[in-house]
Amino acid sequence: MAQLLVLSSSPDSGPVLPALELLSHRVKQIPAAPAQLVNAPSADVILVDARGDLANAKSLCRILTTTGLDAPLILVTTEGGLTAVSPEWGIDDVVLTGAGPAEVDARLRLALGRKDEEPETTRVQTSGISIDEASYSAKVRGKPLDLTYKEFQLLHFFATHPSRVFTREQLLSEVWGYDYFGGTRTVDVHVRRLRAKLGDLDHLIGTVRNVGYRFNVADESKASTRAETSSPTPGTRQTS
Repeated sequence: MAQLLVLSSSPDSGPVLPALELLSHRVKQIPAAPAQLVNAPSADVILVDARGDLANAKSLCRILTTTGLDAPLILVTTEGGLTAVSPEWGIDDVVLTGAGPAEVDARLRLALGRKDEEPETTRVQTSGISIDEASYSAKVRGKPLDLTYKEFQLLHFFATHPSRVFTREQLLSEVWGYDYFGGTRTVDVHVRRLRAKLGDLDHLIGTVRNVGYRFNVADESKASTRAETSSPTPGTRQTS
């Protein structure tokens, strides 16, 4: 039996997920507002009501995932709302509001099972860059980077596939998804913005002419050696 937290902005539109009334899980429902999350009770699974206001539901899901949510996040929506769901929502699963008890219970078990199997660490550290997958945040030498969601995804993809060359088409497929209809120039624009935010580490994202891009892993031991040899030895004088 799991503790479920339901976030709904439409309390008068009937049960968010009627099948829950036929299951033995403990259910607590609160308004789907960011202010309500401060004192929200702990839960094994969080369900977000997206039956009506899809924009608000998406915003709430993004807030939950970027603040380091520990519990699996499941979206409850109508069949028509499925067309708006994408990886950018940051959810773990989606279920239709009319789903039967057996399906709902199975989805809850799977969500909880996947959570138990997740590795303890969700951090990627390489070449002076630290990426926290759980909070969708990244730092350069300890300084936080102000990244958009797509810039974060692109940096994470590069950092987890070091030295491998990817064409623009491959990056579109892996980062933006097969259902993205924009052109490859989107990749160039995001790479340019990402390099600007990386500052003096912009060289980590290298251009392979006529092919695409790759993540250049820095040899930190050599970089450290160069820094030490370029600094004057204590007690000596530099001459020009």
